Amino acid sequence: MTWLVWTGTILALIGLLIVGWCIFAAISAKRAGLDDAALRARLQRIVIVNMGALLVSALGLMAVVLGVMLA
Repeated sequence: MTWLVWTGTILALIGLLIVGWCIFAAISAKRAGLDDAALRARLQRIVIVNMGALLVSALGLMAVVLGVMLA
């Protein structure tokens, strides 16, 4: 079951990297000086990506826990 642990670890790291990108994108959108509607539209897209990244990260952590329990 080591393959499940390593696959889960990779998924969790990919999810965390995308969450980091979302933080950077939100900060740069805030600093861009956009009007309210443009800023809201950009942040809505970032939130969608952020939710997907959290899902990938959670699935990776579940895979790690499952791999450790089965090993």
